[in-house]
Amino acid sequence: MKPAIVTVILLIISNVFMTLAWYGHLKLQSSGVSSNWPLYAVILISWGIALVEYVFMIPANRIGFDGNGGPYSLVQLKVMQECITLVVFTVFTMIAFNGTHFGWNHILAFVLLIGAVYLVFMDNK
Repeated sequence: MKPAIVTVILLIISNVFMTLAWYGHLKLQSSGVSSNWPLYAVILISWGIALVEYVFMIPANRIGFDGNGGPYSLVQLKVMQECITLVVFTVFTMIAFNGTHFGWNHILAFVLLIGAVYLVFMDNK
């Protein structure tokens, strides 16, 4: 499989775990599962999930980075990762927190981020 595709797949998997680590505990709390858990327990569980995130994020960056023979510059990797984060977060939010409202300003922000990805991948020669 091509390094470009492997990088994107690994970034998506990584961001799923990142979103679960950062926001999953809020869903557990709102559903009553972790309401009485001490904060340190929530932090430790989130760190454990974030460790899995790093298992995918680090190889994605190593495989994708043009300094290692990959197809993407450092800036392209970062902007692509942020866009993937936004998509994964949006899907997670729509599934886990179905009462969340996305307004016109959120949609516009998403479009601007997509524009940022376009700009970062433009040939600037």
